[in-house]
Amino acid sequence: MSGIQEMVAKKVKVTMIESLIKNQPNTFRSIFQRKKSKNEEDSSPSGSPKSIPQLSPFANSVVARCSKILQMPTEEMQQLFDSELPGINKEPETYSRSLLEFISYQTLYSMSRRPDYLSDKEFRRLAYDMMLAWECPGSESEPLPQFDDKKTVGPEAFARIAPACIALADIITVHNLFDSLTSSSGHRLHFLVFDKYIRSLDKVIKATKNALHPSTGNLHLSEGEIALEVDGTVPTQPVLQHIGISAWPGRLTLTSHALYFESLGVGLYDKAVRYDLAADTKQRIKPELTGPLGARLFDKAVMYKSTSVIDPVFLEFPEFKGSSRRDYWLDICLEVLRAHKFIRKHNLSEIQKSEVLARAVFGIFRIRAIREAFHVFSSHYRTLLTFNLAESLPGGDSILETLLDRLLLINGMQRDASGSPPAKQQRQSSPNFLLALSQLGFTLQKEIGYEGDAVLIGDVWVGERNPLEIVVRQSISDSGRAEAAQATVDQVKVEGIDTNLAVMKELLFPFLELARRIQILASWEDNFKSTVFLLLFCFAIIRNWIRFILPCVLVFLAVVMLFRRKFGKSKPLEPFRITSPPNRNAVEQLLTLQEVITQVEALIQDGNIFLLKIRALLFAVLPQATDMVALLLVFAALVFAFLPFKYIIMLVLVEAYTREMPYRKETSNKWIRRAREWWIRIPAAPVQLVKPDDKKKKS
Repeated sequence: MSGIQEMVAKKVKVTMIESLIKNQPNTFRSIFQRKKSKNEEDSSPSGSPKSIPQLSPFANSVVARCSKILQMPTEEMQQLFDSELPGINKEPETYSRSLLEFISYQTLYSMSRRPDYLSDKEFRRLAYDMMLAWECPGSESEPLPQFDDKKTVGPEAFARIAPACIALADIITVHNLFDSLTSSSGHRLHFLVFDKYIRSLDKVIKATKNALHPSTGNLHLSEGEIALEVDGTVPTQPVLQHIGISAWPGRLTLTSHALYFESLGVGLYDKAVRYDLAADTKQRIKPELTGPLGARLFDKAVMYKSTSVIDPVFLEFPEFKGSSRRDYWLDICLEVLRAHKFIRKHNLSEIQKSEVLARAVFGIFRIRAIREAFHVFSSHYRTLLTFNLAESLPGGDSILETLLDRLLLINGMQRDASGSPPAKQQRQSSPNFLLALSQLGFTLQKEIGYEGDAVLIGDVWVGERNPLEIVVRQSISDSGRAEAAQATVDQVKVEGIDTNLAVMKELLFPFLELARRIQILASWEDNFKSTVFLLLFCFAIIRNWIRFILPCVLVFLAVVMLFRRKFGKSKPLEPFRITSPPNRNAVEQLLTLQEVITQVEALIQDGNIFLLKIRALLFAVLPQATDMVALLLVFAALVFAFLPFKYIIMLVLVEAYTREMPYRKETSNKWIRRAREWWIRIPAAPVQLVKPDDKKKKS
């Protein structure tokens, strides 16, 4: 950047000298002519920057404004672009778009160094026009798309320009931010919406700076701790803290390191209780039900649990309709918690730790701006928070790994302001988010160790995508396929126990039919078929062919799937036809549910009784039965030790298969009856139910 500044200074001096010499002969004549207005001077051919032939008229107008801000002629900026990025694709459309990105990134960097730049309408207008120009950069580009007879911006242009200004967008969440801004405008971004978002973001940042300081009120924030959000200050919207059966209203504050709750006393707040989100105390934060006296009635609370607190803490956010207030606090608390988990997992250095927290802080600023400006809240899946998104997206772990690779390159060296590809910056990076946060007046780290002209370019490279952007796009693509698959799941869900049982019965029909046919053979209704099946099965076991059954089934399924893929592409999958059971009203559905629950309970009881009888046998409650079982176990051990396993399998199958033979049926039934009577005579081991001690006391 220092080279750009030197060239700018030289050019300013040369331009002043040339202008003085050029205008000297006309000085006398100019006295008698009217003074031109500022607008006329700016629009005059002598004062206007030269157009770049490769750019469209609108892109040239944007570049002309950038030229005045950078105080550098357009032709010199193009020369600098050609020298800095000699390997850029020379295709007309690609070249013009890359040139526009190069100039836009430098201009946004220069403007973002100004104090209070988010309040500057020129910054907001120019950033939006850069996106418009990005969509039609070349001289042969198609006209800009419109929505409601107005020029609008698409997602790609927003994703390439907005992250260049770190405060506006993060490359990881930029697509979700665009979706939030365009939810009601046909997926096209209006300037009025973009302008309102930045003004709201500016308002949120200023309010955060002025809200709390380390020595304000009952809070004593540590050095480098930033207060991010406060709730419960309005009497009609309190925050209730539940511990045990007690509940107290108060004020809740989220910082970059912890949660603080200040109970409301008689007109004053008590000393704040701190729940540290940065410590490694096995912390959990999740949505939970709360209510008076510990009743679980209202789904409007966040539960905090860790080894540092005896009982779980429930923070309730009462509201008349919905739970958006709770969901908002749940997400921003999880973002801070997950950021610290990421830091601890990879044992990051202090400056890397501050960079991670700065990224999380900017994400919370943006979600606050969206929420306050448009009164909408992103869903948990398509969130605006970086670390929450990485948890929910498919391949989110790859995003965090790529982010870690970038963090490990932070070594105190500066980057190129152009946002160049990694040819000049393979082994260096700067804490861009930390520096941008510091420039806005927030201190996460007292001494950063970077000079005042450190570059604040975001995760964008001219003319190509960096690894972080590539992995994010891949993850978004995978999430799109996951959402499409989930949509088909939602379509086939049916209601009612009997209906779901009917669906399952039809889906399992091939297996049920196979089991029915084997049962018919085992019942010896047709002696010839049953005998042939038994002989074939025994022969397969003896020849050790049984081990090929499962591989053959798997290969057969693979061949069927490949055949279907090859020759069944054009044929859509026909819907699975199921005969629905008779309709039942709500009472009948409840009775069916009660019957199913009763059957499940009976199965669990039978399982418990079986285990208790086994326990009685192990501890010789009935000595005679214990002796018999012990002998059987020794005999089984000898069989398994000396008889080949395939013969054991054959004997077991033959015994089970031939129980219904005419020659064995009576004897088998007799032995089964004797075994059942013997099992009934075995007592169950005793069980004693002990009630847990309730040590929770009302505070």
